[in-house]
Amino acid sequence: MNRRAMVTNLKLLALPLALLAAACSSGPAQPPLDQAPLAGAAIGGDFTLTGEDGKPVSWTDFKGKWRVVYFGFAYCPDICPTDLQRTSQGLTLYARDHAGLAASIQPIFITIDPERDTPAVVAEFTDAFSKDLLGLTGSPEQIAAAAKAFGVYYAKGEVNDQGAYMMDHSNVTYLFDPQGNPVTMLPTDQGAEAVAAELAKWVR
Repeated sequence: MNRRAMVTNLKLLALPLALLAAACSSGPAQPPLDQAPLAGAAIGGDFTLTGEDGKPVSWTDFKGKWRVVYFGFAYCPDICPTDLQRTSQGLTLYARDHAGLAASIQPIFITIDPERDTPAVVAEFTDAFSKDLLGLTGSPEQIAAAAKAFGVYYAKGEVNDQGAYMMDHSNVTYLFDPQGNPVTMLPTDQGAEAVAAELAKWVR
């Protein structure tokens, strides 16, 4: 075999290897967003609530951002802290491999206990999990409207002699696309790694 033929064959051999390496580096193919579990679902919608600084915050303020939304309350003894911790850890894991995309994700906590969860209380609560986690509160009427729009159930429990009470509520962590459309529910029950994997599947 002459030198020219040998060089040509080596180039042809290197081509599929290069293509394979490029395919591996880009990770698994992402399914179309119209195939997402919550695609087309009537979940979400505009609201005006109160931010940690006491200023109004609307759903439309997050246009262009992927949004992770969770409804809970600051005095929750177990479920809310567990879900938020796993979500925050999942976002951290995701950011290690997708720093640019991770910067486009806004995690949001909305209280279902506005009676006790003032902006200051919500701020202290969310800061315990992540500086990026934004806490929102509002009037009972505003919270009720937001919860209804996002398909969230909640109810106030019995008040004891000391005035303390619990809140019963659904614990769903939603992912929305930059247009505010529902995409999927993050598997916080499966841990931070599962949350990161689900983000990698849909965020683009």
